[in-house]
Amino acid sequence: MQNIKSYINTHQQRFIDELIALLRIPSISADSTYKDDMLKTADAVKNSLKDAGCDHVEICETDGYPIVYGEKIIDPNLPTVLVYGHYDVQPPDPLDLWHSPPFEPVIQTTDLHPDGAIFARGACDDKGQMYMHVKALEYMTKHDVLPCNVKFMIEGEEEVGSENLAPFLANNRDKLKNDVILISDTGMIAKDVPSITTGLRGLSYVEVEVTGPNRDLHSGLYGGAVANPVNVLTKMIASLHDENKHITIPGFYDQVEVLSDAERAEMAKAPFSLDAYKKALDIEAVYGEEGYTTNERNSIRPTLDVNGIWGGYIGEGAKTVIASKAFAKISMRLVPHQDWDEITQLFKSHFERIAPKGVKVKVMPHHGGQAYVTPIDSIGYQAASKAYEETFGKTPIPQRSGGSIPIVSLFEQELKSKTILMGFGLDSDAIHSPNEHFGIWNYLKGIETIPWFYKYFTELKT
Repeated sequence: MQNIKSYINTHQQRFIDELIALLRIPSISADSTYKDDMLKTADAVKNSLKDAGCDHVEICETDGYPIVYGEKIIDPNLPTVLVYGHYDVQPPDPLDLWHSPPFEPVIQTTDLHPDGAIFARGACDDKGQMYMHVKALEYMTKHDVLPCNVKFMIEGEEEVGSENLAPFLANNRDKLKNDVILISDTGMIAKDVPSITTGLRGLSYVEVEVTGPNRDLHSGLYGGAVANPVNVLTKMIASLHDENKHITIPGFYDQVEVLSDAERAEMAKAPFSLDAYKKALDIEAVYGEEGYTTNERNSIRPTLDVNGIWGGYIGEGAKTVIASKAFAKISMRLVPHQDWDEITQLFKSHFERIAPKGVKVKVMPHHGGQAYVTPIDSIGYQAASKAYEETFGKTPIPQRSGGSIPIVSLFEQELKSKTILMGFGLDSDAIHSPNEHFGIWNYLKGIETIPWFYKYFTELKT
């Protein structure tokens, strides 16, 4: 592994150019308009795995978008690492907030990325981080230093709930058999503070519809006489939190894991500047559940947020109307022991119960997943820690993430495997937002670090 830095330096521009080519394809799984681009991206991933050294690569059809599978089996008696990633990306909206077109990647320097960052939708989530593993494999196969077997499973529906992944896992347990699952779809604390994500929050995502009159009404003739669905919906949503920012759904907190003071003290050791946090977001104050710090609110506590709300007239100029319907999309981030199906039902029952007379309410569950915690005494975690120590020169900090990767708990259920989350992005990389980007330094550092994980995992496992 000692010559990996030299290899990266020699091929750096090619690595960047290949990622940029992948980022140019608008693989938006949420919008069927981009179906051809989704299939084109799957083919591109397949070809990249072949070029990197996989002996077998195939596109596996599902009821939705295909899964790209590849493998390099050097000895069935050696450990096997299964790499998971996804090639689909979030919709780029709102387009007018992008500084450059989301599917025309550009490299720009920033305060946090003086070496440059690639700005494009999917740069960090997850094409850039997924592609680090492809290039790491390329290095290991070309230098004959791959110490164990590797399998790749790159899907195209992560951003829409991975609906077809569960049956694929159930039908392909032998094909996907492994000793550890490796994912880079998370971040680290800072470029000089490596970290390993040891916990993920679960998710319940729903859409709600409030219906009042059977048609849009003139707000002068009917205003004050019938329930306005937009007014009602906003009032119902506001009631979901109390004055302490505590969620008011009965039973919502019944299974919430409460960390000890000692565990919270360990979390507090991670470097964090509240002033820098507020400055980066251009806000005057933070906001959240009373009794918890910012880092605790966005990692170990459950949340409820409105992700979108609409109804009535929103075009240019004025239209005096009482809308017949109002809608909202709501996500709830969950912590260990909160079952997402149960939380979805609690939300549905509560939201229907608080609706006033004069409107009808419909709650439509979309998708969800369970929270996940990985032990720091596992062989996989120890191998990851040693890998970071090798390339960063310091021991990584274990941290819980506020994000959700629902398939991680699904992997443990179906494949009986633990997952190691080696992310190289930063919180400031604007994933899911306009101007998403991924630092070139981070991208190359990931390629440098990943092969060391293989080396140490094999040594610890055998």
